[in-house]
Amino acid sequence: MPEGDTVWNTARVLAEAIEGQVLTRSDFRVPKLATVDLTGWLVKESASYGKHLLLRLTRADRAMTLHSHLRMDGAWRVYQPGERWTGRPAHLIRVALHAPLAVAVGFHLHELAIVPTAEEHRLIGHLGPDLMGDGWDPALAVARLAERPDRPIADALLDQRNLAGIGNLYKAEVLFLRGVNPFTETGAVPDLPALVDLANRLLNSNRGRWTQTTTGSLRRGETNWVFERAGRQCRRCGTTIERWTGGDHDRITYWCPHCQPVVAAPPGP
Repeated sequence: MPEGDTVWNTARVLAEAIEGQVLTRSDFRVPKLATVDLTGWLVKESASYGKHLLLRLTRADRAMTLHSHLRMDGAWRVYQPGERWTGRPAHLIRVALHAPLAVAVGFHLHELAIVPTAEEHRLIGHLGPDLMGDGWDPALAVARLAERPDRPIADALLDQRNLAGIGNLYKAEVLFLRGVNPFTETGAVPDLPALVDLANRLLNSNRGRWTQTTTGSLRRGETNWVFERAGRQCRRCGTTIERWTGGDHDRITYWCPHCQPVVAAPPGP
């Protein structure tokens, strides 16, 4: 699930593979970038912001950024020069960056774009504070969430303009751990700063590993409290976990009716 921690980890993998190297070849397989050639560009930095990945490149006195978004199904993979690009179908390849020591291949990437690094704000300037970033600003995240007090908290947490990096998994798990029903209006959530702080700590607890756990267990089937556990018993109280699809962009929500008491009826059927 490419949420903020996954994108952060992906950025670190790309950094280890091609950062500090001069590209020997590039191959873009999207129409708008088909003629772009990054041969001779130095990969200065691989970074992330929320769910966005930023490869910063320099050549002479120019600085450009290759931006990509993983959404639900995108991925970057790293291969040795000459190694077969396995793991994903070839028709999903959107870009390949060849460096002396490795080849970085992007599969099914979204919002792929190249902009001057000084203009990155055109792509990510609308986002809230980055949960995985050094400049994390919890007060700003709380303030942005509070701007729409009548909005269901589940939708508010997924809005990247409030805080960047949360997806369905962390939304469900944070709300469960705080005992907040997902349909609660944001203005009625008790201790919003504590909820934001927990989100920050949960995402950062999974830095450096691909298994996303919120329970503390890395065993298969034991990593989450409610996420993707609809119809099963709550690990705390034994109540059946519920699942609902709706809200902004028809996103899936999981919750325990006992541990997260209803304070507002779910909209719709």
